[in-house]
Amino acid sequence: MQVSSICLPAKVPVRVKSLHTNPATVNDPTSTAKVAAPKWAQKTITLPPLKRGCHLITSKIVKEVRQELSEYQCGLAHLFLHHTSASLTINENYDYDVRDDTETFLNGIVPEGPSAPWKHTLEGPDDMPAHIKSSMFGCALMIPISNGKLNMGTWQGIWLCEHRDYPTPRTVVVTLNGI
Repeated sequence: MQVSSICLPAKVPVRVKSLHTNPATVNDPTSTAKVAAPKWAQKTITLPPLKRGCHLITSKIVKEVRQELSEYQCGLAHLFLHHTSASLTINENYDYDVRDDTETFLNGIVPEGPSAPWKHTLEGPDDMPAHIKSSMFGCALMIPISNGKLNMGTWQGIWLCEHRDYPTPRTVVVTLNGI
């Protein structure tokens, strides 16, 4: 592991920890260095229906990929949600009020009901607002892997935001890549 300092344009020193391989030795037949080949793993996780709102799902995701995750020293975990009326985001993992306040905020900026201006209402008055909210947060996350664990901040957690009144099971594909 190498520790170095870099300077940003504002002359603010930043400490950087890096774990890397030397690419020059990968294709050098005279090198005696051993370089681990990148590996891939993928798992599809089905989450049960969750009521409308923001839900902390970090422990569920980690539980499902713990064994595979433990095989990676350095890499990336990509999470992809197979739905257009729910979303994924990373946010506060401790105080439930943050999840509740986020839901309140979303409902305040994306109108619903008979007075809302939406044309798309095939699946009910919460359908189009759910699509807009999903687009705001997105359906994918990328999280670093370090020493067999998701490398997230102390207060960070993975949220599934359910934007429908009548939810269904949600599917998340987790793809791991690294060494």
